[in-house]
This record gives sequence, C-alpha cells and structure tokens, in this order.
Amino acid sequence: MKILPCLFILSVFFSNAEAQNKSFNIVDFGAKAGLQFSNSKAIQQTINVAAKAGGRVFFPSGQFVTGPIEMKSNVTLYLSEGAELLGSTNRLDYGKNDAKALISAKAQHNIAITGKGTINGRGAEVVKNLLLCLHQGLLEDETWRIKRPSENNRPRLIAFSNCEDITVKNVTLKNSAGWVQDFVNCNRLNIDRVTVESTAYWNNDGIDIVNSKNVNITNCNIDAADDGICLKSEGSPGICENVSVSNCTIRSSASGFKLGTGSYGGFKNIKVRNITVYNTYRSAIALEAVDGGFIDNVDIEGVTAKYTGNAIFIRLGHRNKTSQYSSIKNVRIAKVKADIPDAKPDAGYPLEGPLPKVPPHNLLPASITGIPGHLVEDIVLEDIEITYGGGASEKTANIPVDQLDNVVENEAGYPEFTMFGELPAWGFYIRHAKGISFKNIKLNYKTTDFRPAVIFDDVTSINLDNLQVEKGENPHQVILKKTEKVSIKNIKLPLNDKESVKVLQ
Repeated sequence: MKILPCLFILSVFFSNAEAQNKSFNIVDFGAKAGLQFSNSKAIQQTINVAAKAGGRVFFPSGQFVTGPIEMKSNVTLYLSEGAELLGSTNRLDYGKNDAKALISAKAQHNIAITGKGTINGRGAEVVKNLLLCLHQGLLEDETWRIKRPSENNRPRLIAFSNCEDITVKNVTLKNSAGWVQDFVNCNRLNIDRVTVESTAYWNNDGIDIVNSKNVNITNCNIDAADDGICLKSEGSPGICENVSVSNCTIRSSASGFKLGTGSYGGFKNIKVRNITVYNTYRSAIALEAVDGGFIDNVDIEGVTAKYTGNAIFIRLGHRNKTSQYSSIKNVRIAKVKADIPDAKPDAGYPLEGPLPKVPPHNLLPASITGIPGHLVEDIVLEDIEITYGGGASEKTANIPVDQLDNVVENEAGYPEFTMFGELPAWGFYIRHAKGISFKNIKLNYKTTDFRPAVIFDDVTSINLDNLQVEKGENPHQVILKKTEKVSIKNIKLPLNDKESVKVLQ
C-alpha cells in the first residue's frame, strides 16, 4: 500500500490581522470592566472601526461581559494577559432561534483571536438560564424534556463559516455551552497554543473542523466534555482536506482525535503527529465513515494514550438512508503506545461519558470493521504497543470462536467502540477488510483474559510481521476466518505451537 504524503500547512501562509499595527482599545469605545456591565455594543463598535482601518481590538486586563459579537475582515481580537471576555448568562441575548455564537464570523478574511487572555462562555450558567426560559415558554426545544436542550439552542464559543486566513493563538477558551470552536467551510486556518478547558456541559467538542481545508492545529491543550479534536463532513457536504495536527494534549469525555461522526462528504490528506490522549472515555484515535462519505490518505504517527477506553477504532458503516456507501482506504497509524484500563477512564470528571446502552461486556479491543460487501482497505499499523487491564470473564459475556457470526453487524448504528457489545478478541478485532498490515505490534494484558488476542474475519491480504502477544490463556491466539492471502512471519505467541494460529472456514 502506498500512503501519499500529506501537504504541510505552514504558518507562513497566513497574512492575517495579527500582523497589523493599529490598535483600538475597547475601553476608549465605552467598554467597562465588571460583571455588572454589558459591553456588546462597545466591543462591536470597536470591531467595526478596526475593520475600516485594519487593526487590532485590544482588551486590557479585567473582566468584560458581552453578548454575541461578529468579527470583520482584517481584525484581530487581542486579549492581553489578565483580560477575560465573559459571555452573557442571559440565553435570550443569543437570539431566539438557533443561538448565535459568542464570537462569530461569516464570509470574512484575515481575522484572528490572539493574546494570553481568556474567553469564558460561562456555559453552565447559560444552560441554567436556558432551562428557565424553556420552563417559562420563552423558548422552544424539541429535545430538552427527553435528554437535554439541543445543540442549536446552546451558544458556541467561536463559530466561523466561509472564512479565509484565520488564526487562533495563545488564548484560553473556557466553559462553552456547546461546541467550543466550530469552523465550517473555512480555508487556511491556523490554531496554535490554544488551551481549552470546557467541561461545563455536554457536546463541548474542543475543536470542530467541518468541510474545511488547509488547516494547521499545533501545540494545543484540550480538556473537553466531548470529542477533543473532531473533523466532520456535514451539510451541503464538502470535504475536510489537507489538515495537520501535531504536538497536542487531549482529555475527552468522548474520543481524542476523530474523523466523523458526520461523514457525508469525506476526509482527504489528514496528518497527525505526536499527540497525547489521557483519561479519555472512548477512543484515542477514531476514524468513522458511516454517512456515504470517504476517508482517504490518513497518516497518524506518535500517539501516547494513557488511561483511555480504546486505542484505535476504525469503522465503515451505513447510517445514511441512500444507496451511497462509505469507503475507508489508505490509512497508516504508527508509533502508538496505549494503556487501556479495566475501569471507566474518565471517572470523576465533571461530565463523564455515558454508560453504553449495550448488554454487559468485557474490556473491548481495538477494532477495524467494515460491513458485508464494503471493506475497509489498505490499513497499515506499525510499531504499536497496547496494554490492556484484562479481567475478562466468561460469566460476563462470551462469543466462542466457532460462533463468530454472532457478533452483530449493526450497520446503521452510531459509530463507537462499544457498538457491537461483546467482542470475541481482547487485542484486535478485524472484520470485512482488505489489505491489513501489522508490523511490530505488541499486545499484553495485566490480569487475565480467556479470549484470543487477534481475530480476522472476512479479511483478505493480511501481512503479519513481528506480532508479539505477551500473555494468553486461550490455546488459539490468532483466529483466521474466511481469510485469503495471509503472510505470517516473526510471530511470537504465548504457546508457540501450531494451534496458536487457528484457521476457520
């Protein structure tokens, strides 16, 4: 398999408002520090004046409350150290239908948010006020009585659409009522050294990149009550293309780095380097195409996952109602070291991931799964070490190796690593795939597990080179069912006898 090189996205591409010299202090336009003042008009006026001249909107040290504000071309919001921009806690300030984001921009260019200050959406207080408005009949929402207020009713912190040449740098982003950063149909986006601390409410994705291209995300530290960094393809659909992520640390009540769930268009030329995922409920790496879109040319290298629910989850499904099927091909994941505990890895955080609505199951393996007739293709896994907590018991659940057809397909299910319920392997489970390469893979567990380490079911063109399984109680550690073109060399299994690799028809 040939992985095409991803395009490098360099900050030199950006000639944004950060480089402009003219500065406009919001205090000079009537803004006042203090929780009792609302500064929406003063801040917006400052932005409008700065847009005409091209320059910087300066926030001095202090707390400044505002409702929604709109960015304009050739403007930088600069929050000095000690400056805190606080979102209004009155939900009605964000409009009645489809809550406006605290900071928005539409079809603008050369815009930036920089400085060492903080933007705090005060999401918990906003949602509390939203619930009051819903009880009083001042707002409407279809889901709030059943689950929670919908995402459209909860203001995001930053929402830019159809914009070009964007920089978000050095700032701290806190406590959004919805997605923290949402970039839709944007081009040339640079996010660098941003800290996200957003566990105030559900659906607090740290960074969402939707149908955007030429994106560079570097040196960020993210703690989110939903996915950490998530690429989506939604709406009209477009694709996410030429996206680079590097040197980021992520904690999440969902997944660390994810492509999907929204996958109507596709994802192409995605590069990830040197990320750490910790205390994260779902997967460190999740690649999901379930709505008819594609994933092509993904190169991930250097992942440390500590106390995370799952290491690698790759899923091709068919959730959309049309005849268009998704595809996943040309993926390389290398230099991964993961620790998967026999415990809930995000326990104790303000908002934990929800317990799965599936029957009791044992600790789940990494997985690569397509659906019958639609295969995940050309996946290279190399230099990967995963240590599981173990603790599996046949009394909890058991799918014997002669009953592998009992694993549910769940073609239209929401893609997450628990979607199949119990799985019959503890290390890797691969089904409906073609062109799978394992090179220098080491699997281990700490206590006990009665299942085989690795299962291939309906897979062709398998290359196993230096697979090491450190422990194993099952006499069959590698199961090959309905497989063709299998190459095995330098394999190290606990029993090292002929039965350790079992072939099923």
